[in-house]
Amino acid sequence: MLDSILVWFRRDLRDSDHVALGEALRRGRRVHCAFLFDREILDPLPRRDDRRVDFIRQSLLELDTALRRRGGGLWVRHGWAAEEIPKLAGELGVAAVFANRDYEPQAKRRDAAVSAALHAGGIAFESFKDQAILDGDEVLTQSGRPFTVFSPYKKAWLKRLTEDDWQPGEGEIGTLATPPGAQRVPALAELGFAATDLRALGFVPGMSGARQLLDDFLGRISRYRQQRDFPALKGVSYLSIHLRFGTVSIRELVSRANAAGALRAGNEGAATWLSELVWRDFYFMILDRFPYVAERAFKPAYDAVAWEQGAPADEAFAAWCEGRTGYPLVDAAMRQLNGTGYMHNRLRMVSASFLSKDLGIDWRRGEAYFAARLNDFDLAANNGGWQWAASSGCDAQPYFRIFNPVLQSERFDPAGKFIRRYLPELSAVPDRFIHAPWRMSPAEQEACGVRIGRETPAPLVDHQQARQLTLERYAVVKSPAVP
Repeated sequence: MLDSILVWFRRDLRDSDHVALGEALRRGRRVHCAFLFDREILDPLPRRDDRRVDFIRQSLLELDTALRRRGGGLWVRHGWAAEEIPKLAGELGVAAVFANRDYEPQAKRRDAAVSAALHAGGIAFESFKDQAILDGDEVLTQSGRPFTVFSPYKKAWLKRLTEDDWQPGEGEIGTLATPPGAQRVPALAELGFAATDLRALGFVPGMSGARQLLDDFLGRISRYRQQRDFPALKGVSYLSIHLRFGTVSIRELVSRANAAGALRAGNEGAATWLSELVWRDFYFMILDRFPYVAERAFKPAYDAVAWEQGAPADEAFAAWCEGRTGYPLVDAAMRQLNGTGYMHNRLRMVSASFLSKDLGIDWRRGEAYFAARLNDFDLAANNGGWQWAASSGCDAQPYFRIFNPVLQSERFDPAGKFIRRYLPELSAVPDRFIHAPWRMSPAEQEACGVRIGRETPAPLVDHQQARQLTLERYAVVKSPAVP
């Protein structure tokens, strides 16, 4: 047993079912807990009122309280990981630093630098599987390679899954160490950030916020399959931000999905939700094993696609960002994102498809915009979703399958309830025109106070024409000259 261990919290802001913490308590007599506001992540953020920083800080307040109830507490630092973590570990005199594994290329480089600095000081560094159910070599093809198609991956994942995989990562042998009384979670202003409207929008940070959402969702999980694609309905779990920052354990979610019947016939809702959790593991695996996807297409041939460039493309991109494309469902989705930091998953697909296949703009521009705006931004899922929509990713939709934004609107927001919520200027538009207001006659436009090109923008592109251009654009993928 080690005399003392430092647990470095990152995207795992909870004190229960935490593998690194559990391992530390099993293997260390005294366990210190720390969180670093990492300047490598925070300094480049474009907005000082970033809700994610606020969410993290409020979650840390709850975590610190929970740890203090157990006799411990948080050391909190603000700086560069390769400097601050080894420095704190040295000051505390610990034998090892424990952390939960991260799969992002930048995080892996960071951990390598921290590990090297620690080892130079005679301190060990260990990382553990916590944010994924299965990782590494636990799910491989019969030839021993990573899967690149989801369906066989899911089949192998389910076959490999055992109850041990969702057992809580607990441990209560060692004792949590209490930081000095002067230790506290810094205010946002001390970090260079400003307060946000997080709670006013209904986002409750911390473990308590995750618990509220999970308890609510489990009461509606049986309807998940039928309702998850309709943004006007309360059909999804809304747990994505909590999964992103680890205020809830993925093992608990899989356990609850199983308890609801996900692994046996009878509850399609629970089974569909579990499938979404498997997608999460899948995208972690892709990012871990194929880190180049963070910068270019998973399928190299798609890097030859020539995207629109120049001022017209920049203007179209700005219109997409601001919800001025003239397609109501796309514009409502972008306004939801810009106003709340959240976007329904179906709308993420529709918006991404519109940018890359209707406007012909590089998916990486949209991926970066989502990364800056989404409260639940996760590189693996965001990249996977954008490459799926652009057909450049693993197991993506074929390039010739192009979402029709009007048909998507008619199917998934049939009464226009979601559209009217975020585009109130269209509130008087009749249902039969809400998905394509430009189809109204001048008299009909005048009657509902919506003149195309004035109160609401005209469509940036004609979808059918854009579709043909996309097929021509993607024809390069079939060219013998493309490797």
